[in-house]
Amino acid sequence: MTMKLKLPAVALALLLAALTPLLSGCFGVAAVGVGAGALMAADRRPAETNVTDSGIELRASNRIREKFGDKAHVSVTSYNRSVLLTGGVVDAATRSAVEQLVSGVPNVRAVSNELQIAGAATYTSQGNDAYITTKVKARFVDSNKFAVNHVKVVTEAGVVYLLGIVTKSEADAAVDIARTTAGVLKVVRVFEIINDERARQLDSMPAEPARSPAAH
Repeated sequence: MTMKLKLPAVALALLLAALTPLLSGCFGVAAVGVGAGALMAADRRPAETNVTDSGIELRASNRIREKFGDKAHVSVTSYNRSVLLTGGVVDAATRSAVEQLVSGVPNVRAVSNELQIAGAATYTSQGNDAYITTKVKARFVDSNKFAVNHVKVVTEAGVVYLLGIVTKSEADAAVDIARTTAGVLKVVRVFEIINDERARQLDSMPAEPARSPAAH
């Protein structure tokens, strides 16, 4: 199926930036408006935790695919070892089973189960979600209210999920920007809230080298 989207040039560039990691087989870390290296430096997670999150996503996705096949179309997002599950499954029993499976993946400390009883998203829906994500991230950059990589954006069926280690003021600003972005139906907070002092401590920590995650 061919997907046709009429996008302005800037929006198209942002969309391509967001999709590049997926198309190249890399982990889902998209650089929007700034270089990938700068984004990594701004991430408040320790480098080792960042790698652990990538490993959790790989292991969980592999296990879901192996056990459920076409019965589950699940996107796994891990941030600071807290996992967000989005997408669709065939029934409530599968929804619960997927959550239980992911809870057993090494290093997972919490699971937010946002799975819906629904079929797989269409290519058009997936493209629209990717476009919404890039618009939200671009508006984060334009607002200049917080470092853009402090907040991770996941969009599923027009619903925007916001993750990150942020202060209350940063969380409120991100939610306000996301909910006023065209096409967004709902905003769900999946934040880890810290105080201003802790935020300054994390922001001042030097970058650490990271290792590649294992797939299983």
